[in-house]
Amino acid sequence: MKGLITRNLKIYFSDKSGIFFSLMGAMISFVLYLIFLSQNMIQSWNSVPDTKLLLDSWLIGGTMTVTAITTTLSSLSLMVQDRESNVLADLSLTDVSFLGIQFSYLITAMIVGVIMQLVMYLMMGVYFMIVDKSNLSIAILPQVVGIAILSSFIWTLFNLLLLSFVKKVDTLGKVGTIVGTASGFLAGVYMPIGVLPKAVQEVMKYTPALYNTAMYRDVLMKSQLHQSFKNLPTAISTEFKETMGISVKFGSQVLTIQQDVLIIAGFAVVISLLAILISNFSRRVVISKV
Repeated sequence: MKGLITRNLKIYFSDKSGIFFSLMGAMISFVLYLIFLSQNMIQSWNSVPDTKLLLDSWLIGGTMTVTAITTTLSSLSLMVQDRESNVLADLSLTDVSFLGIQFSYLITAMIVGVIMQLVMYLMMGVYFMIVDKSNLSIAILPQVVGIAILSSFIWTLFNLLLLSFVKKVDTLGKVGTIVGTASGFLAGVYMPIGVLPKAVQEVMKYTPALYNTAMYRDVLMKSQLHQSFKNLPTAISTEFKETMGISVKFGSQVLTIQQDVLIIAGFAVVISLLAILISNFSRRVVISKV
């Protein structure tokens, strides 16, 4: 299985255009923020000190989630390519079990997701450090890495389930476009959740993206939130967190980061069970071609 993982990683990182397009969703959210969103948000919260420093971290948190979604999808696209070209059927003839082959795709996607999230974190962090004089804290790096691993895990499972229904390589581009666009909205990057209609907010709360982003933002913004709101009423801080998707309000309860983690874990269990069921069907299809 180690050889398959190495093979998959080499294929992904040797395709420079594939890497670029897998980051397209994250890049779009970054550019939209710089050109359109930042000034509007700063004006909306002009009573809060150092709003720009807050919003820089806010954007990074959402963009990291988008990166986890799109890069794991791009990595798992190799599975569809191998399936259509019958490479998967050939691999099933080796001494590696079908389950081992599937795990090689999963582990590859997780590794890719973690690496690309950290790359985006460093790129955006350095940019804002130069332009806005924000701090790129090393102290929170272990927490960021931990969330990156969890993010890669949940979105690798999700994309594995999604691509189980994709049989043709031609369909991959369309799926990637839809997922890349939807991820920006579901993660609350293109627009803060608080300004969206209530019905849309409720839909977002039933997807992992919002909780994934909330975890990132809780860690990345914690220090600056304390500095910016220390002389302001608690009500303003609470409103900011709920409107901007830093804290998710489910019913009357505002969730903590620990509860966000538990919800993500719950999503992972459900998606894993569905993926196992689909995997059994895929295995029969592949073996029938041998």
